[in-house]
Amino acid sequence: MTSGAAGVRCMVIGDVIGKPGRQAVVSTVSDLRAEFDLDLVIANGENLAAGAGLTPSLAEELLANGVDVITSGNHVWDKREVYEYLDSGRPVLRPMNYPDDAPGRGWLLHPLPDGEQVAVVNVMGRVFMNQLDSPFAAMDGLLDGGAEPLPPIRIVDFHCEITSEKNAMGWYLDGRVSAVVGTHTHVPTADAKLLPKGTAYISDVGMTGPRDSVIGFSLETVLPRFLTHLPTRFAVADGPVSLNAVVIEADRASGRASAITQVQRLIEV
Repeated sequence: MTSGAAGVRCMVIGDVIGKPGRQAVVSTVSDLRAEFDLDLVIANGENLAAGAGLTPSLAEELLANGVDVITSGNHVWDKREVYEYLDSGRPVLRPMNYPDDAPGRGWLLHPLPDGEQVAVVNVMGRVFMNQLDSPFAAMDGLLDGGAEPLPPIRIVDFHCEITSEKNAMGWYLDGRVSAVVGTHTHVPTADAKLLPKGTAYISDVGMTGPRDSVIGFSLETVLPRFLTHLPTRFAVADGPVSLNAVVIEADRASGRASAITQVQRLIEV
């Protein structure tokens, strides 16, 4: 793929699970940047720390190895040491529709080498999730209520449980953002598409975590919960890692997406 002057290429990597997922990202992201001629790499990092939460050092590991922005979700609060870090100005986001006094921020402007900017937004669904402010109203406030308009290219990580809420957000934002990329379920969906008004959409990009697992966690720690209904402590599985991502190409001037391509790789770690 060769990048044209009018196009920006962004990769969004699905939920990175524990040490195996981190190792897979660190070992491959530079090659992926070259292969797809990427201008921006976003990774959902809420499961970086042993499968639940993230820490400053683990976030910095990804940022030092080719990831530009880290998004998150409901597990962002699992490690208390990240709270102060979220207020440090580093390119690590928590969902925008948490209360304003929660640590961190829910969107940022990422500078490109040519001086242009891309808006990266993190927002979370509510069905079977925490009862936060409406993600639809939060997006309206950001897109329509700001003192200055966002740059044309706008990438949204919608961290959400059910596909109908994700579908609704995709249609609601069609033509207003460049992409709505679903995260959280760890299972890739087969519905990557361009919506009529120019928004790239996928219900869930999938995880970057151990292939032989239950959404990244070992069978030995997950199956007993289904068999006995007793609580168990999940452990991240071992073995080859399934890296799931999408590459979005969008026009610099209009922000309209022209392509969304799923990327799936099996990586030995």
